[in-house]
Amino acid sequence: MSSVVDGEGGRTPRGRKQATAAVKQGLRELSLQLGQLNRQVGSRLALKDVDLDCLDLVNTHGPVGPSALARLAGVHPATLTGILDRLERAGWVVRERDPADRRGTLVRALRDRNGELLELFAGMSASVEAICAEHDPAELALLAEFLRRTAEAGRHASAQLSERS
Repeated sequence: MSSVVDGEGGRTPRGRKQATAAVKQGLRELSLQLGQLNRQVGSRLALKDVDLDCLDLVNTHGPVGPSALARLAGVHPATLTGILDRLERAGWVVRERDPADRRGTLVRALRDRNGELLELFAGMSASVEAICAEHDPAELALLAEFLRRTAEAGRHASAQLSERS
């Protein structure tokens, strides 16, 4: 992996500070670029950003109950109802009775449309594959752990903000 730190490989306090700043800047840039990509994909599919986020969550965690999905997405349950209405009308998800609780509902993705998503994200997926091919498995494991922990930190920060409102 390339280094953006001092000649000491980031082992000095100044080097660690520079490296940490570079990581934070990289995460901001990544967030912006992924946001732009998601907006482009959403636009092609006539989905709002939040709709696409919820569809991704249903594909990842589903079938899932609406309350759990609202928590995962960080949206109010009433807002989620509108999101699910749009996704259902567009043929992306279906709401079904929960077999474990007949009063409950589960949201399930209709996977026959996933090809459309995969096609639109294919360029990014191929680029990530090429980048990963430049790193050995130990480096990839380190990066995966860093990203997992960073995502968890984001969930925690979001939860904290949610509790304050």
